[in-house]
Amino acid sequence: MEAKADRPLTEYVNPFIGTGGHGHTYPGASMPFGMMQLSPDTRLEGWDGCSGYHYSDDVIYGFSHTHLSGTGVSDYGDVLLMPTNKAILNNGADGEAGYSSSFSHDNETASPGYYSVHLEDTDIDVELTVSKRSGMHKYQFPDSLNQFVILDLEHRDKLLEHQIKIESANEISGKRFSSAWASKQMLYYAISTSHPIKNWDKKMDSTVTKKAIEFDNPNNESVVIKIGISAVDVAGARKNLEEEIGSKSFEEVRKEANAVWEKELSKIVVEDDDEDKVITFYTALYHTMLAPNLYQDVDGRYRGMDLKIHQTTDFDYYTVFSLWDTYRAAHPLYTIIDQKRTNDFINTFTAKYDEGGILPIWDLSGNYTGCMIGYHAVPIIADAYLKGIDGYNVEKAFEAMKHSAMQDKLGLESYKKYGFIPVEEESESVSKTLEYAYDDWTIAQMAKKLDKTEDHDEFIKRAQNYKNLYNPETGFFQGRFRNTWFSPFDPFEVNFNYTEANAWQYSLYAPQDISGHIKLMGGKENYEKHLDQLFTAEAETSGRDQADITGLIGQYAHGNEPSHHMAYLYNFVGKPHKTQERVHEILTTLYANAPDGISGNEDCGQMSAWYVLSSLGFYPVTPASNEYIIGAPLFKKATLHFENGKSLTIKKEGEGIYVQGMSIDRERTNNGNKRPNNNTFVSHEELMAGGQWIFEMKTTPSLWGSAIQYRPTTQIVGHDIVTPPFIETGAISFPTTTEVALGTISNSEIFYRLKGQKYQKYREPISINESTFMETYAVAEGVHSDTIQTQFYKYDANRSITLNYEYANEYSAGGKDALINGIEGTRDFRSGAWQGIKNQDLDVVIDLGSTKSIQEMKINFLKDQRSWIFYPTDLEIELLDENKRAIKQLSRNIPATGKEEVSEIHTVSLEIGNTEARYIKVIATNYGALPEWHLGYPMNGTAWIFVDEISIQ
Repeated sequence: MEAKADRPLTEYVNPFIGTGGHGHTYPGASMPFGMMQLSPDTRLEGWDGCSGYHYSDDVIYGFSHTHLSGTGVSDYGDVLLMPTNKAILNNGADGEAGYSSSFSHDNETASPGYYSVHLEDTDIDVELTVSKRSGMHKYQFPDSLNQFVILDLEHRDKLLEHQIKIESANEISGKRFSSAWASKQMLYYAISTSHPIKNWDKKMDSTVTKKAIEFDNPNNESVVIKIGISAVDVAGARKNLEEEIGSKSFEEVRKEANAVWEKELSKIVVEDDDEDKVITFYTALYHTMLAPNLYQDVDGRYRGMDLKIHQTTDFDYYTVFSLWDTYRAAHPLYTIIDQKRTNDFINTFTAKYDEGGILPIWDLSGNYTGCMIGYHAVPIIADAYLKGIDGYNVEKAFEAMKHSAMQDKLGLESYKKYGFIPVEEESESVSKTLEYAYDDWTIAQMAKKLDKTEDHDEFIKRAQNYKNLYNPETGFFQGRFRNTWFSPFDPFEVNFNYTEANAWQYSLYAPQDISGHIKLMGGKENYEKHLDQLFTAEAETSGRDQADITGLIGQYAHGNEPSHHMAYLYNFVGKPHKTQERVHEILTTLYANAPDGISGNEDCGQMSAWYVLSSLGFYPVTPASNEYIIGAPLFKKATLHFENGKSLTIKKEGEGIYVQGMSIDRERTNNGNKRPNNNTFVSHEELMAGGQWIFEMKTTPSLWGSAIQYRPTTQIVGHDIVTPPFIETGAISFPTTTEVALGTISNSEIFYRLKGQKYQKYREPISINESTFMETYAVAEGVHSDTIQTQFYKYDANRSITLNYEYANEYSAGGKDALINGIEGTRDFRSGAWQGIKNQDLDVVIDLGSTKSIQEMKINFLKDQRSWIFYPTDLEIELLDENKRAIKQLSRNIPATGKEEVSEIHTVSLEIGNTEARYIKVIATNYGALPEWHLGYPMNGTAWIFVDEISIQ
């Protein structure tokens, strides 16, 4: 018997979940995957203002028509409208009189496709509703006098181009081109009003960016504003409005929106006595349907990644793909309940490939944002294709997948050359290497299905590149810095080797070859022990502040995506009861029916998709494997309705969180035709076949699914790679000599050569006493690893340096002698060669060992104001004799850092002029508190100094 709802499912949706804490959701009106998100704006800037709304606020600035759901970067907030009783154009954020108004949550409601609020300062009631590309405002003023609506195009991000054109007493049109996360977002609008505009003027000055519109409404009827938007042109916005809303009343549009949402939500019906859980579930399902967003007019026209106008009626074109997040669970969810739209998404990807030359990573309004890592459109395509979803040009899709993997940017040149990305060549090198390897595995799986043997063989080898960053000494994936292991190593430290994470949170990311990773870690017992320690470690991180790392259970960080598969890994070592424990803990402690009921950024549906799938009892640990790993259902009963006409009912019998047994009844007869299922995984084919799953639950752990034959596996068989050797001990930079010991992850022979020598087999540590380079490779069973070249630097043994400050561990550049070791950094502050100093001045004394004649000095400083790295304000140099008495003093002004968002190196060159001295004292003054224009100013942020080499001739 299928699950039944006791009332409309839309009544279980609470759009305020996630609007508090760091969820970054919005409560306003939107359609499933719609172009318009009509919502109130209570916050103009800041990280917790990314969606424009935060539940802790009590002032509304207005109602704009585009919003992002749960992102970590701000954008959108287009075309603000705000009803008020004065012709005032200031928004009030500066403390002066403005059109904003206070409000109370007691007089605020929201449901799918609808929002309402009472504006307390002006006694105006506001209601909002939407269609796909258009929306309606309904205002009830307290009386017929002074009925104004402010149209503000300056609201939020930087305005590039604009137009406000009052075409008649009831029509306004225009455009808003803006720059924020999307460097050029192009939006057009067409507005129609229910009442005539008193002050309309066709000759309006083209410089006007704000307009106070006054209505003639002597009977004080509700003022209704209808608006259509388009990325193409005003005609498109007008046609979107005419076809979707036209002459419909507010209530008609609201009912239509609610009906569409009811149909979408009814794809999954859950039954349970705990109403809060049901509300949390349906709000999560609702959140999975707020993005990606339709980006195509009713006539099929859209603005592509080349910012030119294209047209198609073959599929719907979308934008806002948060792929680093959503490839993990949101898109796999769509392959279950929204296969038609999945085809549209992939057709969109291939169109973007044609228009922009590459598959997007995070695209926004026709713009490549340059945000996040990997090429995760690739697993989304592979996952869909391997599940039989193929309503697109498969050959073009595969071509685009390969093209993404063969680039030279974002560390891929090094990745292809060495099999990993060195720390010094690309930031976030560990995360990028690991995620590229997984993406490559999905290419290999699709190539295999397409009988493309050469492609399969190439990418299945690349899929094993995760092994190259496994440090057998620590048991973690770790950065390789100039072919040594990045040190000092602290798995709790958040640094530039990982993406929004630390080593713990990437320590179990090899979903394509979990068996191979288990082997690397020394077997299932070690793997399980590491998992246990992950969840029981101290719930604190060190290193740089990373606001995204939230929802901590030990070092498991559910508020950010790299951890999302980890609770399910216990199934792979025969301990499914531990998966059941941890998944239940996450479901019931890190989600709630409350404004702060999401433990981290919602991230365009990923956080909610995890909840939806996990509460149903399964999760896609490895998208493109066609398997789901079983946890345990949260609800008494749930029914999934598929597009193929079949349905699956998941039923829980008994009490407790532990699975005692599971059976599958394909015919849903429940009359003895059930077959026991002891596997702790299930195939996509079996899931989509429908029927009934019955879970027998108990309050104590059982041995269900623990035997080896019932465990899931992901394993790469054949095409084994040999990992390149690493420097186990020995300094890259040294004053006299260094003893270099080489090691390997695999059981292989090592070969090396120094500059000018022939290769020889490595047998014992190598003594190096001059600047040179070493090339190394390994061989096992005739298979060669990649060859790695390492440069060694010898510096003056008589020199030493005293640091009168403390550098940040994550920006150590190698330690105390980093500023005199001969190694210079690049323009990327995360490359490992820069020493970072915060809240302190640079203050060092260099001892030359004896009195020397000094000709010249050079000092390198870095600026990258986006990362809070500023040039020092000034530089003082003091030359001292043997007794540390001052001989000569020099000072230099250093260029201002400025607002420009670029990374640059400034080298200070000083002509000393044959001055005899032994000591050199260098002081560079920290910029200090960040300026008012900086994003860090509201947080009382202070600048960093990044300094690298101090060269003395």
